[in-house]
Amino acid sequence: MTPLIVTGTDTGVGKTIVTAAIAATAQSAGLRVAVLKPAQSGGDDDAGTVARLTGITDVRALAAYPDALSPLAAARACGAAPLPMTEVIKAVYATEADVLLIEGAGGLLVQMGERGWTVADLCSTLGAPAIVVARAGLGTLNHTALTLEALDARGIGAHVVVGAMPSEPEAVHETNLVTLAEMSGGLAGVVPENAGRLSLAEFSAAAPGWLTGALYGTL
Repeated sequence: MTPLIVTGTDTGVGKTIVTAAIAATAQSAGLRVAVLKPAQSGGDDDAGTVARLTGITDVRALAAYPDALSPLAAARACGAAPLPMTEVIKAVYATEADVLLIEGAGGLLVQMGERGWTVADLCSTLGAPAIVVARAGLGTLNHTALTLEALDARGIGAHVVVGAMPSEPEAVHETNLVTLAEMSGGLAGVVPENAGRLSLAEFSAAAPGWLTGALYGTL
């Protein structure tokens, strides 16, 4: 089993919903799926959201912090011990599933825990590809290019998924889709905005149609 690591160009770009979409798609293909959130901060429940949208029960977070800060900063703010990357690796190898999705926090180089390890470090250590979730709107081209450049410099494979495409896109959204596809060698998916409001049945039925063959090959 090779895990897939979901990261983003920034915070709030739709990583959790994309994680759920990939999980639902893999599950619909008859694969056993597990989802791991190494660190959760700010009181959100990303693991719970994935479970609600997919019905998958093997979904968990290793650490949770009350403040909406980067995981390392959030751990320090509440006096908790920062999460060692070794704990994440142990959890990965203890997982019994065909597909393991690991959802990061914030962007690729956000400090996740002890000694400032990042999602990029985790990708390199596990030899795992990255799913980069990008915005559809203004500013996404630079953020996505920088993220892809950082991954390429480390020899990490990557696929780009747009996390929340407006139902009534403007010119900037349409042109960004074209450019994002060009810079990434083809988009691996486009998830519509408000997908997280769907019921489990609606989400599970729709999710496979949001992803492309490029991503199916990694499952």
